Amino acid sequence: MKPNMGIEDRVIRLLAAIVVAVLYGMGYISGTLAIILGVVAIAFFVTSLIGWCPMYLPFGLATLRKKVADN
Repeated sequence: MKPNMGIEDRVIRLLAAIVVAVLYGMGYISGTLAIILGVVAIAFFVTSLIGWCPMYLPFGLATLRKKVADN
C-alpha cells in the first residue's frame, strides 16, 4: 500500500468524521442515516490515519504531492 493521500485530503476526511461523530452524539442524526454516515465516517477516519484510499486506485487518483529533489 503506497500512500496516495495528501495532507489536505487527510485533514478534510478527519474533520468530516469528527463532524459526523458530533452530530450523532448530539442527537441530530439517528436511524439509517446515522448508520450510513457512521460507516462513511469510520472509513474516512481509517483512511486519513493510514494515508491510503482504496477508492483512488481504479481511477488512478492521488492527492499526495511528489517531493521535488534538491539540486
